[in-house]
Amino acid sequence: MKTSVSVNFAGIKLKNPVLTASGTFGYGYEIADLIDLKKLGGIITKTITLLPKDGNPPPRIVEADSGMINSIGLQNIGVCAFVEKPLEKLSKIGIPIIVSIAGACAEDYCGIIRILNGQRAISAVEMNLSCPNLQKQIICHNGKLTRQIIKSVKRISKFPIIAKLSPLITDISKLAISAQEAGADAVSIANTYPAMAIDIKTFKPKLAAVKGGLSGSCIKPITLAQVYEAHKKIKIPILGCGGISKAQDAVEFILAGASCISIGSAALISPKTLIEIAEGIEKILTDKKIKKITDIIGAVADGSEKQNKR
Repeated sequence: MKTSVSVNFAGIKLKNPVLTASGTFGYGYEIADLIDLKKLGGIITKTITLLPKDGNPPPRIVEADSGMINSIGLQNIGVCAFVEKPLEKLSKIGIPIIVSIAGACAEDYCGIIRILNGQRAISAVEMNLSCPNLQKQIICHNGKLTRQIIKSVKRISKFPIIAKLSPLITDISKLAISAQEAGADAVSIANTYPAMAIDIKTFKPKLAAVKGGLSGSCIKPITLAQVYEAHKKIKIPILGCGGISKAQDAVEFILAGASCISIGSAALISPKTLIEIAEGIEKILTDKKIKKITDIIGAVADGSEKQNKR
């Protein structure tokens, strides 16, 4: 029996639930010489802003125990340059392309969407509402601003909208509900966690920006719990991301409620990890004699909810 691992995520048909995480490999096409990208469910690009951004000064990446800390600062070429070259190259790969976008206000996000609307190669847009690099306050921590931005973008976007949320909140399900009510087609859970590292030889921070975002296997249990909590409260699908380094991790996220997953830090160590996880998911489900991956999405979260109601 061959297991079907295809999923429909926010109206996008994915051959499998494995995506590249935003920012992992630049705009996405850069690793085409290293792995067969057609074996993945899709690509999430590095975050694009309305105008070009230089990002933070180096050093911007440092290793941590079971993970890494980055403070790139959303360096990118801006949406117009992105459409001219990177998007053209991405369109030739033949898998769904999800463009990550960011801004400081509704006008920024809408300005990007108006430019992207004319592009056929795009399958969806991931709205990065949880990056602190553009303003002091993380956008999605401001409920009113979050709803305003999502509603404004949803009114004009030709693509499904995925709201990327911050993990820095006591109950992430409240953020997820707010995004759903504002019109988001899906949510991405979750962004990185604030962290820092100090060099005991120089007595100075290892990052020029002092603090950055922690990712890697060390954050997996925390993010997994957030996916679980959000799935119990919302009806729109979840993209799970945070600490996935092997197929077993991916299946855990799916059982907790994620319809698909994205991989970042683990793929930086070895891009082949992306393919191995995609193939590993299918093997695990085949061994368990599960016909369709969709049969187990949220199985643990749904099961615990039914048990609690008894």
